[in-house]
Amino acid sequence: MAAWRMKGEWLKNCNCLAHCPCDTIGVPAPHAFCEGLVGMHITDGAAGDVDLSGLKWLGVVHFPKAMHDGNGAWELYVDERADARQREALMQILCGKAGGPIFEILAAVAPDFHGVHYVPIEWEFDKERRRARAAVPGYVETTTAPLMVIPTGEEQRVIVRLPDGFEYKEAEVAQAKTLKANGAIAFDWRDTHSSLSVVEQTSEGLVA
Repeated sequence: MAAWRMKGEWLKNCNCLAHCPCDTIGVPAPHAFCEGLVGMHITDGAAGDVDLSGLKWLGVVHFPKAMHDGNGAWELYVDERADARQREALMQILCGKAGGPIFEILAAVAPDFHGVHYVPIEWEFDKERRRARAAVPGYVETTTAPLMVIPTGEEQRVIVRLPDGFEYKEAEVAQAKTLKANGAIAFDWRDTHSSLSVVEQTSEGLVA
């Protein structure tokens, strides 16, 4: 497949504490397992001559232990507006068959793939205000709000920087007020981890 790039809004919500300890100490907490979703609104992107700009996708995941222990499962939701060529390009990328370390790693640690749904994806994203919402009616819904300073009720701002990261280099940490999935992978969480970032992923790796 030709070289590809996807630049845009990146949302990761999971059942961990904020900030997600999988990104820092490498294991989930407070639970021994990890589940949640990652999603993207591609504001600018292409795979060869196939334009991907404007499309959205969500991946719902479950890992019985830490992600690096493998045996994970995942289910994919792709923007129904994608045409046949765009769908094929996204499947090649997201399934780790077209390069890009993050998706190659996901394919290796989550071999149990429950398939893809081509659906309408609702997406709201404001990184600076730490607010977001992603939904697939009937399947998935998650909402993000800022962390709070409990004694004062003020909004808390926490920024995590990973200069050598392969998922993102900087993210605003927030709270997943709701995190629900009703597909082959199902869960229902409240007040767990959320992070918002703007990334540029390519077939060679993370650029920004």
